[in-house]
Amino acid sequence: MLHFAPYSTFSILALVLCFALVCVFEFVNGFHDTANAVATVIYTKSLKPRTAVIWSGLMNFVGVVLGGISVAYGLVELLPADVLSPPNGDPAVPMLIALFGTALAWNLFTWWFGIPNSSSHCVIGALIGIAIGDALLHTRAIGNSVDWSQIWKILRALAISPLLGLIGAGGLYFIIKHLVHDPELYQPPQGDKPTRGWVRGLLILTCTGVSFSHGSNDGQKSIGLIMLTIIGILPATFALAPNSTPQISHIAQYATDAVPLITQYDHDGLREEAIASVNRLTQTTPDTVVPSQLRADLYEVVAGLKAVSLNTQASAHDRATAKTLSNQMRPVVEYAPWWVRLLSALCLGIGTMIGYKRIVHTLGEKIGNTHLTPAQGASAELVGAGLIATAGYTGLPVSTTHIITAGIAGTMLGSGSGINRGMLVKIALAWVFTLPVTITIAASLFYLLSW
Repeated sequence: MLHFAPYSTFSILALVLCFALVCVFEFVNGFHDTANAVATVIYTKSLKPRTAVIWSGLMNFVGVVLGGISVAYGLVELLPADVLSPPNGDPAVPMLIALFGTALAWNLFTWWFGIPNSSSHCVIGALIGIAIGDALLHTRAIGNSVDWSQIWKILRALAISPLLGLIGAGGLYFIIKHLVHDPELYQPPQGDKPTRGWVRGLLILTCTGVSFSHGSNDGQKSIGLIMLTIIGILPATFALAPNSTPQISHIAQYATDAVPLITQYDHDGLREEAIASVNRLTQTTPDTVVPSQLRADLYEVVAGLKAVSLNTQASAHDRATAKTLSNQMRPVVEYAPWWVRLLSALCLGIGTMIGYKRIVHTLGEKIGNTHLTPAQGASAELVGAGLIATAGYTGLPVSTTHIITAGIAGTMLGSGSGINRGMLVKIALAWVFTLPVTITIAASLFYLLSW
């Protein structure tokens, strides 16, 4: 029997506002990340802007559908369990407002100045800030609220991927330049004249690749954020995956198996919440489920099991068992309806259609000392598509903006034309300041709103 949590009128209005905010954030995300996918094909006149954006949106959607949801939930699980799924079905209004308000403000700020900025960076910084704010709110050590191992893993991917884009795209351009001698490839666009023949086809192909890989990675982040919001609005409907009754019938057994693992490695009493949750789960049956409470308990236990799987003092067998139990529990709470995937792609596509010009102009004319050529655009996008797609299928979020921007810079260096230091300094400063700014704002907002 499903139980509905009573909400005040204010909570309902606040959560509806949060749903609007997540849609606006994805819309603005289209200004930045998705604009990178269509920048080359629009700048070289290979496709008209509207056609390019519609095609890119379609490929984003296909990438989201085929890419899974590992990145989506790998990102949102940066939040502590009690914030990720508040117990007793309490609306997560402070978390949602802090998350979307912070990320949206910084995205708009950088877009206004035409600086390619990473929406992924904004979201990750806001999530870390919320986790820190939660630790301060409950007067507990930050190390117990923030999953630093996951954060460092994500930050390493964000730091290394642009370097790979820079080196890979520069190297690929160097190879193309010495193997393919068609002058059309190495001339910037002339007025409104589109690129011809096979060059145009190549650029459309690379746009397709980046759009698809963007959907398989960045599009998943959108899914995770939308799911956080709709679960906050209607937990009784969306807290658990549809048709999850068969898995729920096994939850009690999974929880029973988790008890000795969490207890054995809980030397400092850091997982008291997990022990309380696992005790409740051992009594769970499909007929007595309270969706929001079950979701909260599952995430507490998953967090406890994750601590075991990362504990170097645990035996290899215990770490493997903890990981297996965690993977068996996750499908009950980690899912995404088809309409959420469609909404994600739609918001990104509309945002790209309206706000692409600033970013296209920056990537086409301000990264290097000369204007972008088809060979440079194709090299940056081919390498970028490969890196983004690889990260998407390994569950690591990376920045499309930083990879494509670094790739274009690499091709400028490879061509010998040099790079525009002033613009790259702006991009680098945005990269450096995004995390501290978003962490500080989100932590402060979450603390004040919750308190």
